[in-house]
Amino acid sequence: MTRSDLVEELAARFSQLTHRDAEFAVKAILDAMNDALVRGHRIEIRGFGSFSINHRPPRIGRNPRSGESVAIPEKRVPHFKPGKALREAVDQRTAQMQAKTKAS
Repeated sequence: MTRSDLVEELAARFSQLTHRDAEFAVKAILDAMNDALVRGHRIEIRGFGSFSINHRPPRIGRNPRSGESVAIPEKRVPHFKPGKALREAVDQRTAQMQAKTKAS
């Protein structure tokens, strides 16, 4: 699902929202999440999952073309951990789809 798909879904589900309002709401939520992660905060959405920042220390890598050693600087990268409800829903839905495929 893309950002525009999410906007379309919101506008379709909530008839009182115009497409522009749904787009504004999605942008506001994503901007708030982005700002929180940039500040190093953790975001938890119950039943869905949590976003946090992982620290990757500096390391020495290799250029695959030349084999030359390359220093890779430390990084802070976003990390998503799905919640229990999401993991179970995905697992159940996948099992149902596999059962339908086998039955066909």
